[in-house]
Amino acid sequence: MENLNEIIFTIAQSLPGFLLAIVAHEAAHAYVALRFGDRTAQMAGRLTLNPAAHYDMWGTVLFPLLSAFTGFAIIGWAKPVPIDIRNFKQIKKGIFWVSFAGPLSNIILGTLSAFLVALVATQVSPAFGYYGVIIGMLKYSVFINFILAGFNLIPLPPLDGSKMLSTFLKGEALRKYEAFAAYTPMIFMGALLLSFVGIHTIGYLLAPAQWAGQWLIMSFYGLMAPI
Repeated sequence: MENLNEIIFTIAQSLPGFLLAIVAHEAAHAYVALRFGDRTAQMAGRLTLNPAAHYDMWGTVLFPLLSAFTGFAIIGWAKPVPIDIRNFKQIKKGIFWVSFAGPLSNIILGTLSAFLVALVATQVSPAFGYYGVIIGMLKYSVFINFILAGFNLIPLPPLDGSKMLSTFLKGEALRKYEAFAAYTPMIFMGALLLSFVGIHTIGYLLAPAQWAGQWLIMSFYGLMAPI
């Protein structure tokens, strides 16, 4: 029962930051697509911060629950927004900025969360009843937003980073890079299998994103802490 209570507490503490991170990521894609002339996501009802419009049964419900029950904070993803690049006024520019919009929204949210962590830590008394809960929620928001940004910027199809990189490629180089998408599932599966034997490949790739979040918290704290 004690472990179950801990899991429920972890889910409750992680859920606000998790939902905001994945929903803002997809809504940002939809908003920038609209700015470049594509109304596909808007007409599909995806230009919203309502989680119900973005949820994916596996990525938003089952996988986060599985991660929580295995002792981790909840992680996952939302349903990708539909984009039709044929509607873009400027194809390559549109692909780049629409792809970058998702990770950028997470970087902005992660930075804001880091600022709020430092603000609460320096301006609110630890005696306040919900001090620890608020700090925990905000730290998780920093974590999930920078992890989401870092993961999606990995230049492997179909992640956002691959679409951004593709806008700089032409001809045969672009064709070979797009063909590489067929190997992406095997790469991720291999990385997952390696993690079970203690070789945390994805963790190493995402370490800079985690460091960035911690560095921002400490930097904001240093600016706000009383002398």
